[in-house]
Amino acid sequence: QVQLVESGGGLVQAGDSLRLSCAASRRTSGNYAMGWFRQAPGKEREFVAAITWSGGSTHYADSVKGRFTISRDNAKITVYLQMNSLKPEDTAVYYCASAAYGVSRYSTNYDSWGQGTQVTVSS
Repeated sequence: QVQLVESGGGLVQAGDSLRLSCAASRRTSGNYAMGWFRQAPGKEREFVAAITWSGGSTHYADSVKGRFTISRDNAKITVYLQMNSLKPEDTAVYYCASAAYGVSRYSTNYDSWGQGTQVTVSS
C-alpha cells in the first residue's frame, strides 16, 4: 500500500479558493490513479475527482465540474485539488486515495487512504 498525507484544508468564506495537496510515500505504476473524496457530517463519502499518474486523464463529479481542478506532480509524487468558487455545501472532510487498477468513482476500488483534511466554507 501507499501512505498518503493530505494538507491544505481550512476555513474559508463562500467564493474563496483552497488548494489541497496529497503526498504519496512512493512512486507507483502508471496504472495507478489518485482520487479525492469527501464526506460531510451525516452523509456518505462521495467522489470528487480522480486522475491517472500516467496520462493525466481527469474525472470530476458533476457538483464540482468547472470549479475544481485535479492535477499531479510526478516528480513530487503529489496530487493537488484546486478548489475555486467554494460553496457552503463543499464543507466536508476531504480524503485522497490511491487505486491500483485505474480511475474509479467508487471508493471501494481505492486501497490506500489518507487521514483526511477538513474544509469548511462559511456563507
